[in-house]
Amino acid sequence: MTAASPLNFIPFGEYLEGESKSEVKHEWINGLVYAMSRGTPEHGRLSASIIRALPQSEDCRVYSSDTLLYIEKAQHSTYADASIVCGAILTRGARDKNGKSLGEAITNPCVVVEVLSKSTEQRDRNERFVLFQQLDSLEEYVLVSQEERRIEVRRRAGRSWTSEVRVTGEVIRIHGSEVAVDSIYA
Repeated sequence: MTAASPLNFIPFGEYLEGESKSEVKHEWINGLVYAMSRGTPEHGRLSASIIRALPQSEDCRVYSSDTLLYIEKAQHSTYADASIVCGAILTRGARDKNGKSLGEAITNPCVVVEVLSKSTEQRDRNERFVLFQQLDSLEEYVLVSQEERRIEVRRRAGRSWTSEVRVTGEVIRIHGSEVAVDSIYA
């Protein structure tokens, strides 16, 4: 019988350094590192489409799935398909012993977007939503379906959350801007 290999704790700085050199994206969860799966061409197309539709201004910037996010309360670092940060960008980073940056992750997105797939939908709707709710800055969590023309926006309303769903032929408000559902899928 072969013994299971022990899980190795990876300090956040080492994780950031590894991510800066890796061709594969990873999540960091309480010091454990897990590879993330790649999206399909349809996932990539919908991600690009929603990024183009998200509102940008001098004060609010849109980030792609290459931007690492960090959730301090959960000790979790991951990637979303898109995010928006308004105001000053707050980050958590690390430096080596010579002071060189090992990388950094954004800690204050106000909007997080996930494009749902068959393999990730339940996790995105449940576990990841619970994780992202721990960000005090988060105002909206947006779910874009690959299976149908359907966008859901979950909005923080004090200590609770509301949900708005729009489908083909309808318009949904994302961070103050109206987005035609069909324009994302065109």
